[in-house]
This record gives sequence, structure tokens and C-alpha cells, in this order.
Amino acid sequence: MKKISIFLCAICMASCMVSCSDFFDQESEYLIYTDDHKIDNATDSAYYVLGILNKLQRIADRTVLLGELRGDLVNVTNNASNDLREIAQFNVSDDNVYNTPRDYYAIINNCNYFLAKADTTMKDNRNNYIFMKEYAAVKSIRAWTYLQLAINYGKVALFTEPILTKEASEANYPVYAIDGICEFFIKDLLPLSERYGREYPGYGTIRGNDSRFIFFPINIVLGDLYLWHASATGNVESYKNAALRYYKFISERNGDNSTYATGFDCCYWEVGSTAWNRPEGRWARSIVSENYMSEPRNSSELITMIPCDSIPAEGNYSQLTSLFNSHEDNDYKVSITPSLRIEEISSAQDYCNLSNNANTVFYAPKNLINHRSGDLRLSETWDNYYSINPFTRERSEMQQINKYLGTSSGYLRNVHIYRRQMVYLRMAEALNMAGYPRMAFQVLSRGLTNNVIQEEVYPYYSESDSIWISQFDFPSTRYIEMGPEEWAGMSISGMGVNNYNTMGMHSRGCGYTPMNEYYKLPIDTLRTEAEQTPTLQAYVNNLILTEGALEFAFEGVRYYDLLRFGLRSGSPAAFIAEYVSKRNGEQKPDGSLNINNSNIYLRWNGLIGIDIAGK
Repeated sequence: MKKISIFLCAICMASCMVSCSDFFDQESEYLIYTDDHKIDNATDSAYYVLGILNKLQRIADRTVLLGELRGDLVNVTNNASNDLREIAQFNVSDDNVYNTPRDYYAIINNCNYFLAKADTTMKDNRNNYIFMKEYAAVKSIRAWTYLQLAINYGKVALFTEPILTKEASEANYPVYAIDGICEFFIKDLLPLSERYGREYPGYGTIRGNDSRFIFFPINIVLGDLYLWHASATGNVESYKNAALRYYKFISERNGDNSTYATGFDCCYWEVGSTAWNRPEGRWARSIVSENYMSEPRNSSELITMIPCDSIPAEGNYSQLTSLFNSHEDNDYKVSITPSLRIEEISSAQDYCNLSNNANTVFYAPKNLINHRSGDLRLSETWDNYYSINPFTRERSEMQQINKYLGTSSGYLRNVHIYRRQMVYLRMAEALNMAGYPRMAFQVLSRGLTNNVIQEEVYPYYSESDSIWISQFDFPSTRYIEMGPEEWAGMSISGMGVNNYNTMGMHSRGCGYTPMNEYYKLPIDTLRTEAEQTPTLQAYVNNLILTEGALEFAFEGVRYYDLLRFGLRSGSPAAFIAEYVSKRNGEQKPDGSLNINNSNIYLRWNGLIGIDIAGK
């Protein structure tokens, strides 16, 4: 096989068809192997797929940074690089290290090459197609990468054949906005979803990681494509399809007749506590755990990650731990720190604590130290403290974001993309916008079981709606809701927790939510359900956006949530600006940020991204 350079192109936005020839880089480091070689053996197939996964490493950190720095939950410090500062200020220059669309196209072009060359007709002696698992996995990676490109740059050129020659680069390629990219890849992935929606290439263990967790499940990617399409177009059917795809992943993740419930991981005050000293819990440990070999797959929080190099010298070493945490390598000076706004969001919650008899409740006080007021997830995530130099007596401020530390306090070198709560919360978002706010609310409040759906959902919807809802099956023999007695047993002694696996997501940090009088739907008994639905949708939308901040702070999803919700509002720049301006607190809006239609997406060299007119 002969090694040739892949000349990865940027995009000229002057027309709806663009040529890539002006953007060929004769010294490109993005390489692929070709001499019209057919991929028809297991060694070659694994080699190419792992090569594609290697390309993903180049966009791993920026996936988090572009999704977090443009949100309202963090600030950059004086130690931050100019590249990070530009992202946070919505003023990203062409030479910003994180503004390199070629890295996305490197992945895409390598995916295109594999898809063009893989022999998908070959069968084994059992008449099973040999390379279809790899083929489906690569299609899912390509769709996910194109979606990241579209939601970051707004409009992108689409090509599905490998660009290997100058002639191919000079062809004209269509340009698509987010909705068009979503439509294309929904059609591309759907034919594969039934047969290959839960099967992955079997590459065993790679650097201690189960290889199943380095792929992108087709049904989650389809759910994201439908959700973004619906948010950009207002298409209710797309919201419904998004919810069904997320559910399909949940229901099939561990095979037929298995369970993938929300789990009982949470942080909590001891039942009946009035001391309010130090909360307990296992929530933070479940998030960062990558111990797949000893952790059963039905309880694993993590779904997909991009595995990065283990030492800086290898080239694709994640910098996230160093950016968020004080340690020797950064002279104990972090670049990114939680904003006052996430403190306000967290402390505004009402922690619902049970009495010892589990029949009555009381609420944790406000103004507790160490971020323990309200929701406890922030206190489990963020430690800030100081150290004193024994010689100079100089005081140094220190910070630890536990999401970027391993379970044994080592550095977390892999970048997490999907995890269980994300799928549930996005399913709730889709359900709400599809017209089922009561069902969406139960994801937050009690968790979904068939008993919960029977009690809290079916009575409020029409027969036709109930038929559609019946597609969501959470058998109450396997999805077992944690009631107040079980919550009390878990909190007091840990007893019985293995028998109960379902709770509302809000309970992960705010106590026993089903009995929280401050966390209820605003029901108007004088109005019909149809009349109330828009009001309930708006209310639940706000709860979902808040829950996303509480659960996923610092993980790189906040800006994308704001953009998606902003698209629905019809004025995405104004919606985003309203939130981001409050980084320094509700009462101190930052008027220096100029967030508008020209900078909510990235642009590069005037050749990719939405221009000032939004075209």
C-alpha cells in the first residue's frame, strides 16, 4: 500500500456548492493508505478503524472546551491561554489552536475511505457479514463528527467519498446547515440501526479499556440527530423520533430483557440529619469510573469515550485535567474555574431530606460552606482550598474538579462523550418538546417505570397519545423505583440498594425529590390538559436546562444545550447571551460580551461558518 497525503479542505461559503481545491495542503499531516486496496481481512479492518479512532483524539479536548467555555458555568483565569480566552469571549481568531476544521475533515475523510473500500459482501461460515460491525461503527463515527462540525460552524460542506486526488478536490460539494446535515445522516444510519444498533467490533481490551466503550452507539447518535433537527426546524415528529431512539438505546444496551435504569448513585445528607456537616454519596465516583472489567455493564455510567495517550510525549495527551486542576505540571495554577453562576444555580435548589420515619421531610439550610447549600453535586465535584509554602509562607489557591480525576485520584486521561444520565435527560427533553411534559418530568422526579407511567402519565393523555407512549416499556419487575423507605435504608445503612435501581435524576443531588414540595408541576385544575401543555412544556424545559447544569457542569455540554434551546426560541444569539452574561452572577450581568448571530458559530479564514448576515 502506498502512503499519500489527504488534502483536507475548508469550505467556501460564497455559494451552496463549493470547491475544496484552494484549501489543499501539500504538507498535510493527515495521511491515509491507498492503492485501490480493498479492505477484506480482519487485520486491515481493525487497522483502519483504530486509525480513525486515533484521529478522534485531535478533537477530544476541544469537544469539551468549545462546549464549556462558551457557556455560563465557567470562567477563564488569568493563567488561561489566549486561545481559551478567545473562546470564552466569543472572539475566536483564525489561528486559534482549537479552531481547526481540518481535524474534523481528517476523521471524515478517513471514514469515507474505509466505507468506500471495506468489502461488506464477505460472509463467514455462519453466513454472517464479516465487516458490517466495523462498517456500521464507522458510519456512526462519521455522522457524530459531522454533527460536531455543523453545531460548531453552522454550515459545512458535505462529501461522502474520499478525497484522494486534486481532481476530486476541485469538484463542487453541497453546503448544509444543521438541519440538512441531520437529515442526511438520519437517512444514512437508519438502515443499520436495527441490526447493528447494539453491536460493536470486538477488539477486546485496548490499554486497559474495553473496546466496546470507544464506539458511538448508532441509536444515541440518531437521537442526537433527530433532537438537533427538531430544534432547528420545530418538527414535532423529529422530537418523537429522538425520544424513541434514546429509549431504544436504553432498552437494548444490555441485550433483550435486561435493564439500564438510572441507577441509585447520588450524594445525600444522612436521613434525619440536623448536623449538616459532610454529605455522603457515590455520585462522583460513578461518573469517572472506567473500571469496566469489574463493573457490570448494566450499572456502568459511561457509554462512550475518546481514549487519549497516556503520556504527553505521545502527542494526543488530554490537557483537561491540567486546565481544571491544580497540580505540579501547571505550577498549581488552573486555567478554568467554576463561575459564580453555577454556584447560584446549585444553591438555589431545595434539598429535601427525609425524617427518620421516612414519612415527613425537612429541608437543608441555605448558606452552608463548601458549596453544600442546595444541590450537593457541585460540592462533590469542586474542591477549592489553599496551601502554604513552608519556606516563603506564600499562600496558593488550589482547585480540584473531581470529574477530571480518576477514581483512585489519578489523572483522567480519556475524554468522556456519552454517559447514561445524558441519554435519559435528552430523552426527557425530546419527550417534553414532543408534547409530553408530564412524562418528561418523571425522568427528573421519580424515574421511569411502568408503574410510574401508569400513575403519572397515562391518565392525562388521549388514547392516541397513550398508544404512542406505550412504546416506552420500563418493566417494574426490572426498573424498581426507590421509595422513601428504600431511600432511608440506603442513607442510613446502605441496605437494600442492590434491589432498587431507579430514581429521578434530580434526586442525585437534591434529596428525595418525589416528596419535595418545591419540585412540582404547576398544575392549573381550571384548564384542560391541552390548554396547560405549552405552560408545562416551558416549565419543564427550564427544569431540564437547570438539571443539565447540575449534572453535567464542566463536562462540555452546556453551550450546546444553550444553542439547542436557543434555536427553538427563534433568537439563539439573544437566548445564549441572556445566560452567558450571568457568569459573574445574576445581579452582575457582563455587558462586555457581544454575542450575536455572527459569533455563536465559529468561522475560519472567511471560508467556513455562517457569515454576519447569517447566510
